[in-house]
Amino acid sequence: MDTQAGHSASDPRPVLEGPDIARVLTRIAHEIVERAKGADDVVLLGIPTRGVFLAQRLAAKLEQVTDRKVPVGSLDITMYRDDLRMHPPRALARTEIPGDGIDGKLVVLVDDVLFSGRTIRAALDALNDIGRPRAVQLAVLVDRGHRELPIRADYVGKNLPTSLRETVKVQLAEEDGRDTVLLGVKPADQ
Repeated sequence: MDTQAGHSASDPRPVLEGPDIARVLTRIAHEIVERAKGADDVVLLGIPTRGVFLAQRLAAKLEQVTDRKVPVGSLDITMYRDDLRMHPPRALARTEIPGDGIDGKLVVLVDDVLFSGRTIRAALDALNDIGRPRAVQLAVLVDRGHRELPIRADYVGKNLPTSLRETVKVQLAEEDGRDTVLLGVKPADQ
């Protein structure tokens, strides 16, 4: 036990704090503007829960950079998940598509952590039922590796190579009261 910090070696440790998260979102906003040659037809869709908050923050950063409002919404993927029968029922989140829709637009899906890729596959299926974007890109706060599907992020806040025994937990002020990304280790019995 580290008596100075009051934490043991197995306690989750922060790998990103509030200022780091703000900085990477600013960088991602600039990258989106550069790749999209502006943000005229960009629509941000956050994947609940924390992806929605990140999309809203990213939209605010994009507005600062471009002096234009960027449409932002949310995309519930619950009914598109391939593990529905393996987990207890969960409440549906909201899907909110901006008024101009997504047809012919550059849709940037926003999520907190990219892991196996299954969440993004479900998001692509959900998106397909809503409309036909010109292109779809992916922005994530953390890419922790371990892909099970051929999916990669276009914009990454932090690449964080992990073992399968490690956990990555994103906390955002809107949901958790603080901004941080924590890296921990699963207990041996899980």
